[in-house]
Amino acid sequence: MGVWLVDADVLAGSRFRISALAETVAVLGVLAGAWPHRPGQLASTAQQRAAFRARMADDPVGRAFLKAAILPGWLTDILCPPPEDDEHTFDDEMQRIRTAPAAALRADLAGDDPTLDVPDLADRIAAVLDWVWTEAVVPDWQRRERAFEADIIARTRRLSTSGWASALDDMRPNMRWLGEGRIQINAYDYPPRDLTAGQLLFIPSTSVRGWVGWRRPHRYSVVYPCGGLLAEGGTTAPGALRRLIGPARATLLSLLDNPMSTTQLVSVTGFAIGAVGNHLKIMLDAQLVRRRRAGRSVLYYRTPDGDRLIRIATDTDTPPG
Repeated sequence: MGVWLVDADVLAGSRFRISALAETVAVLGVLAGAWPHRPGQLASTAQQRAAFRARMADDPVGRAFLKAAILPGWLTDILCPPPEDDEHTFDDEMQRIRTAPAAALRADLAGDDPTLDVPDLADRIAAVLDWVWTEAVVPDWQRRERAFEADIIARTRRLSTSGWASALDDMRPNMRWLGEGRIQINAYDYPPRDLTAGQLLFIPSTSVRGWVGWRRPHRYSVVYPCGGLLAEGGTTAPGALRRLIGPARATLLSLLDNPMSTTQLVSVTGFAIGAVGNHLKIMLDAQLVRRRRAGRSVLYYRTPDGDRLIRIATDTDTPPG
């Protein structure tokens, strides 16, 4: 299995941050059909996928790039490195790709497709990423940021109250804290990687599985799935459920696949904290949700009755095949 070795200094210096490029890569994988779609990941899944296909139809280099960059269980190093401290925006992060020599970029892509042997490869790759960022991510970037911030708040609190095992064990598939300065990153049979004197970043995204990256020798990152669903202005909730219990309560109930705090729900939905508290109390009284304390936070989650209500409402909304 892939294991990273971290000492006390690495752990003390590790931190969470948001990356616009990482989120763009997460959405790129979905639009390209390489990764599964997560509810709320795209504002309009069918339309955005169709627009992406239309854009790529006239871009043979872009199509070749996608085939060589995203393979089952593998993502090109071009798209993985963590942002530096002074890279705050999408354009900041993209500068590394825009200025990379074509030969270096080609060496990091799989296969031997001659379509990729072009002098302006950096520009062609950047054009694909620019389109995804502008057309699929920017329109609701604030919503995504709220979800990421809520996830970071929850994990930071869990870390401070329950330690690294609690904070990392459910961060992404096959990742867990092994103790004694060892983090299992994935299930692949790779030799251990020593991060001594390095900095470790944790980056939330809408991806289903996430990935790891590095800028050797001192900067490493884990991109992981943001906890909970992403609200889409209330449209993530089934229509039948919204009509039954109201759009706000339907949105909150739909989001509680995983336990979430009031603060998280406020950040994800943009609802006022008082309104969220009132809706949660009503659903507690109706036994659609329960709550439990985790450290200093109170987490809400659906009851079996809440799950059944979601399932029935979803089935009602689904037209017969």
